[in-house]
This record gives sequence, C-alpha cells and structure tokens, in this order.
Amino acid sequence: MTRRHSKFRDGVTRRDMIRAGIGATGALSLAGITRLQAASGTVLGDRGNNAVIFVEMAGGPTQHETYDPKPSAPSEYRGPFGVIDTRLPGVQFSELMVEQARVNDRVALVRSVHHKTGSHTIGSHLVQTGYYLRNSQNGDNDMPCMGSLVAKIRGANAPSMPPFVSIPSRMRFGRAAWLGKSYNPFETGGNLTSKNFKVPNLELISGITTSRLNDRRRLLASFDASRQILDNRGFATAQDSFTRQAYQMVTTNAVRDAFDLSREDPATRKLYGNNEFGQGMLLARRLAERGVPFVTVRAGGWDNHGQKVCGFTLEQSLNKRGPNFDRGVAGLVTDLYRRGQDQNILLVCMGEFGRTPKVNSEAGRDQWGAVMTVLISGGGLQVGQVVGASDTKGGHPVAAPYGPNNVQAMIYRHLGIDPSLTFPDPAGRPRVVLEDRKLIRELL
Repeated sequence: MTRRHSKFRDGVTRRDMIRAGIGATGALSLAGITRLQAASGTVLGDRGNNAVIFVEMAGGPTQHETYDPKPSAPSEYRGPFGVIDTRLPGVQFSELMVEQARVNDRVALVRSVHHKTGSHTIGSHLVQTGYYLRNSQNGDNDMPCMGSLVAKIRGANAPSMPPFVSIPSRMRFGRAAWLGKSYNPFETGGNLTSKNFKVPNLELISGITTSRLNDRRRLLASFDASRQILDNRGFATAQDSFTRQAYQMVTTNAVRDAFDLSREDPATRKLYGNNEFGQGMLLARRLAERGVPFVTVRAGGWDNHGQKVCGFTLEQSLNKRGPNFDRGVAGLVTDLYRRGQDQNILLVCMGEFGRTPKVNSEAGRDQWGAVMTVLISGGGLQVGQVVGASDTKGGHPVAAPYGPNNVQAMIYRHLGIDPSLTFPDPAGRPRVVLEDRKLIRELL
C-alpha cells in the first residue's frame, strides 16, 4: 500500500479525506466531516468530546525535586530534599510532591524525555510546536503551536465555545504563526482566586443589551467589503473571526457559565487549592468538560539557577511554589477519575527541559535538555506506571528514550488528529504537523 492510500486507525484512507473535502490547509468543513463519516461507515464517535489539558511548567522543572529523585546519589546530585514513597511499590517522589504521591496509581511518568537544547526559547518552541526554533532571539512562532492546530483542524467540541483557551495567559510560543491570528488562544486573564472572579470580555458592558449588540454587529458587517479590499496582511480576516467568536461567547449563557468558578462546589475548589494555579486547573477541567478541546495552564517559576542569578536558592523557590503545584495537579487527577472523565480528558504536565543533574555553586540547577520527566494522566491510557529511566545521577536516559514529538503524537492521537497532515507555510512549502510521529507504546 502506498503512502497516499494508507489508513488511519478507524480505517479511513487519505483518499477518502480528500474526497470528503479536506483542503491544502488540512481543515475539514462540516459537510466534509459528514461525507468522511459516511465514507468510513462511522461517526466521529469516542474522540468527539475528547480534550487535552496541557500544563506548561515554564522555566524547566527539576526532575530530581519532582518525580525522579536520586536518593542514593552523592549530595551534590541528590539535592536539598528527601524522598517519599508513593502508591506504586518501589516508585519514589521528591518529598514536595506529597499529594501526587497519593494518586500516582492514576498517573504515568515518562522519565526519559530528551532533546538537544538548553535554551528556554528553543526548548519552549519545540515542546509547544514540535519544531526547534531556528533563531533563539526570535520571540515569534516559526510554527503553529498545538492548540492553534487543534483549533484549525478540529475546532471546538461544543457550539460557541472557543477551541483553544490559555489560563491565565498564553504560553511563550502558544500562538498560531502563519495559520492566522484567529487561531491564537482565548486568554482568561483575571485573578482566579477572587471571590467575584469574572473572565474579562465575557460580560456585556453596562447599558449594552443583546438587542443593541445585534444592531452594532449589523453595522460592523456593512463595512466588511471595503475593509477586506484594503486588507493585505490577514488582519481583517482575523478580526472578522474574532468578532464572530466574541459575539457568540458573550451572548451564550453556556459559555459564560463554563468560565464561572463560583458555580463549583466549595469543597471542590478547596480540593484544587485556593491559589492561582489550583483554581486555574479547576477552570481548565470545567472548560475541557464543556467543549474546549485544548486548554493550557501556565505553571511558572521553575527556572531555578540559584542565589546569584535568581535571587533565591532552588530550595527556597520550591518550598514556595511546589505545594501549590502539587495540590493543583493531584486535585485535577482526583477530580477527573471520580467524575468519570479519565477517558475523555488527557492531562500532560511538561516543561521545556529538565535541570542539570549536579547542583551548582549557587544552590540551584541550570538548564538541561538531556533528560526530563513528563507527567501524563487520563486519556484512557495505561497509567500507574513509570516509563523509561534516567541514569543514577539523573542526567541522561538509559531506558525507553523519547522526545517531545512522541508526547505530542500522544496528544494528537487523543484528539483524533493525524499528525502527518500538511499545511502550506508562508513560502508555500508543505509543513507536516509532526515529523516524528512515533507513539509512546508503553502507554497504549
């Protein structure tokens, strides 16, 4: 069978997809989806409501002080914290990860993810897009991030919901690049721990009724033709898309309710922790349940070089940030399984790299792409296990080495997206979603 006739997991060929209406951009129309389902004899099925929550551990988390401690290593590698046992026999975590240690039978840890850079910018771009950034000084995306591709290819799971949301703000390279600005994330902003937290831009301005908003919408539409004629950089198209999405979100009660944390039971809010990260994880679960297929949550503060560079030691930083992160992740894992959402929602916690195996002279750890640990939960995967291993000092993979592309392949699989799809870049060259599409077989 030649490549162009190869089949997806559900038996649909790429030729079927072309006949169904897929274009050069890889995006299916609604009619195209209907024809594709008819051609395959199936409906969208069990991936139709699936969602991903991607936690960006910005700065690069230390593997030693989270999920891959080395208690038998010399003290300069072992670090300042002790270890604790978990629910899985023989598996230990850093003593900071107390709550996650209690639920790690519902978590898979891939301790052998690695790549070739110690640059924050290049590493962040890689784990968020699947591609190395060509210029480390570039702050713009070379390639679209995962959420933007999901928004382009798949769209939202429910009417009027945004397809891509970032809490509270977008990732470092969490943008659409040349796919178009309309595929950038909706950013929640705001103070999630506030008793009266409201997402900005989801409430009508005082004195503006839905009727008046409709009148203004019709007025804006009357300018469309002239604006499109003058547009030569795609801004008008993006603005039209944003206007349409914003109108649907503001005027749809279900959308506003999904973002309303006050509707949650106080005990559930407490489970996640009354802090920005914990409440962000709770909001992510609400959105994933209600039709947003890709949600990102920023968990910063992992760039811990030590006293001289950062103004604090690794120990000081993690004592401050570690417990909130620990509780937020454990709260979400607990909640997903007790709500029966562990098949539909996939959780991935990942930084741009790990940290050096040896503690530096400033009581910190530096940037290290040679190995890191990625946490995965839900998604109907085989959890309650550790995949791969690092060496005795936590510096390099020694078993089952994987790269960020393989984690991303698992994400696209969960969402029913074929990572061999191609998109034309600004130069007209076809760019594949992922170059390395190998799955993490131990999780299947």
